[in-house]
Amino acid sequence: MTVPTDPDPLREAQDTGPLASRSPIPLDAIGTEAASRGRLVVRRFLHKRLAIGGLVAVLLLFACAYASPHLVTWQYNELDTSAFLSSPTIDHWFGTTQNGFDMFALTMRGMQKSLIIGLLGALLSTTLAAVVGAFAGYFGGVLNAVLLTFIDLLLVLPSFLIIAILSPTFRGRTWLIFVLLLAAFQWMITARIVRGLTLSLKEREFVQAARFMGVPGWRIIFRHILPNMSSLLIIDATVNVSSLILAEVGLSFFGFGVQPPDVSLGTLIGDYAGAALTYPWQFYFPAGCLVALVLAINLVGDGLRDAFDPNAGIRIT
Repeated sequence: MTVPTDPDPLREAQDTGPLASRSPIPLDAIGTEAASRGRLVVRRFLHKRLAIGGLVAVLLLFACAYASPHLVTWQYNELDTSAFLSSPTIDHWFGTTQNGFDMFALTMRGMQKSLIIGLLGALLSTTLAAVVGAFAGYFGGVLNAVLLTFIDLLLVLPSFLIIAILSPTFRGRTWLIFVLLLAAFQWMITARIVRGLTLSLKEREFVQAARFMGVPGWRIIFRHILPNMSSLLIIDATVNVSSLILAEVGLSFFGFGVQPPDVSLGTLIGDYAGAALTYPWQFYFPAGCLVALVLAINLVGDGLRDAFDPNAGIRIT
């Protein structure tokens, strides 16, 4: 006589669950599909001439900003007592200031600071938006209500005024505090978008399967939900770079951003705006570098958007 054994509940659930009719997908097949999609995105991006031009311009400006101090004679904090208010020459490519500082060295130093502020601020703001939006959408309930209330509160606050008020408190300290202040007011709209996408993704079969297997919620967010938003997050981070550079320039123009003796494009434009007509090289070279940098980054962002979403550039009439 054969004694019947109890069925394995996990096996029975797997055999009768909503995924029973689907054949298991090998991990190498998933990796191959992700790699092929990545190659497709790269091919789409390479077909965007403006985006390629923008990427080349960004790389050239970045290389010029960080390599120039090792290639030129004059540094941004060195005086040339024989050249006061000198127009552009072979020795001073962008001319000099009334104190004898080399404008090319100052502009490259300012672009270094603006670039690093934009990059770090974009990384922080996009990361914060992804984490807050995903946790609010996935867990819901009280956490969702608290986070949404906090987001709505930050959205109605005047960020420029608040940073201007707080700026004197941190004057003379590290410029990283300024980056944190900029990033703190840049993430809210993206967080709302991420929350909406999370509400949809958490009902997908692969998320339900992970929950059924007992995977913790935080791990599902970082392993399954956020990777499926990678295109959105990459585009958002790219756009945030240019937005934060412009925000830094605006605040530094009014004296609330980067503080002397350090410089940024905003401080240079603010200091020499009055010389735009009399000594134009002091103003137009930093302003031209700012326009070129922001325009190039925006072109890269548009190219990434079209590469990840091929329908983005199609107009429906």
